Amino acid sequence: MSVQIEMLEKNMAKLTIDVPAEEFEKAITRAYNKNKGQISIPGFRKGHVPQKMVEKMYGVGVFYEDAANDVMPGAYSEAAKESNLDIVSRPKIEVTQIEKGKDFIFTAEVAVKPEATLGEYKGIEVEKTIVEVTDEEVDAEIKKAQEQNARELVVEDEAKDGDTVVIDYEGSVDGKTFEGGSAKNPPLVLGSESFIPGFEDQLIGVKAGEEKDVVVTFPESYHEKSLAGKEAVFKCKVHEVKRKEYPEIDDEFAQDVSEFDTLAEYKDDVRKNLLTKKEEAALNTKKQKVMDKIIENATMEIPDPMVETQAENMIDEYAQRLSYQGLSIEQYYQFTGLNEAALVEQFKPQALKNIQSRLVLEAVIKAENIEVSDEELDEEINKMAEMYKMEVDKVKELLDDNAKETMKKDIAAEKAVDFVAASAVEVEAKTEAEAE
Repeated sequence: MSVQIEMLEKNMAKLTIDVPAEEFEKAITRAYNKNKGQISIPGFRKGHVPQKMVEKMYGVGVFYEDAANDVMPGAYSEAAKESNLDIVSRPKIEVTQIEKGKDFIFTAEVAVKPEATLGEYKGIEVEKTIVEVTDEEVDAEIKKAQEQNARELVVEDEAKDGDTVVIDYEGSVDGKTFEGGSAKNPPLVLGSESFIPGFEDQLIGVKAGEEKDVVVTFPESYHEKSLAGKEAVFKCKVHEVKRKEYPEIDDEFAQDVSEFDTLAEYKDDVRKNLLTKKEEAALNTKKQKVMDKIIENATMEIPDPMVETQAENMIDEYAQRLSYQGLSIEQYYQFTGLNEAALVEQFKPQALKNIQSRLVLEAVIKAENIEVSDEELDEEINKMAEMYKMEVDKVKELLDDNAKETMKKDIAAEKAVDFVAASAVEVEAKTEAEAE
């Protein structure tokens, strides 16, 4: 096999890959052997028709497609390695010669990783984020703890907004029940707006043991088109009404939910934790603002196929996350009305941003000679072991050289972000008058 490399515009390259005729002939024979069991010609037993007879009957190119699919992956992989190009997209393949007795020739058009040329990247000016914690925010956080420690009690009186009712219901439209319109014993929090608009409001005032017809109209935008805009009647039977009983927010409450003896001490700790979270969020915001300006100041020519490949990779990761929730990407397309091409377009802006960030960080790493020590790598591995509750030595066994190299690159990128953020100059936000 031989490969010729032609560099194209916009960081694209074309590999012309030549597979010797003898090698392609062997692939044709493999294709014949793979398919011969399915071939029937009068006068021959099924699976015993000679290759030449099949080619005579069906044309000399009958096995070309299978043979091409056989040799192309290996030939492309070898050619990509031989080219020494940093390929960052899936290849666009085109067959240019496929004939009996001749070399099989095809081209692979690929994107080559570009480099970013840095503009200004040190001393970037960004607006300062004011970090403060208000009394209202502290109270809201304590209110969450109160909510989490509430008890739910069965009550005999009328259901109020915020109560939970346990009901059976059966819905009908024009007197006919419909799929998904009935259920037994689901808990429903009144005021949660988790059911069709108007449904929950009509259950306020019911008691356990009562029955009530709830009449609602499905929204015009309802996902089930056959029900959109239709009036429905839900026959409901109330089994239970439950109400939350909240603990008093006092010293005793502080002792129950924290390590502190008094409410004042607990509030101080809540304030401190909120401040820490806000400071971390402000630092992340600062880093993002700095990165946005560095990207804006840099020049780089990113080929479209690189962005498309990145978007496709992001979709693969998204599909993996969906699978953890028991949902396939095909089901996601069905629910959303999207398809793969539409989802790729949605992911492209973020894919471009990710590529730009990585390229400028690599340029900063190079410009500032940022290196990662073995100790820093070990520290990251220790964090990983702690996260997955594994022995450190076991984690090290599972990481090959490529994985460790990837980890080093990620650590270097984090150090580069920290470097440019630390060198940034925070300025006071302009007033509206100053901005004008």
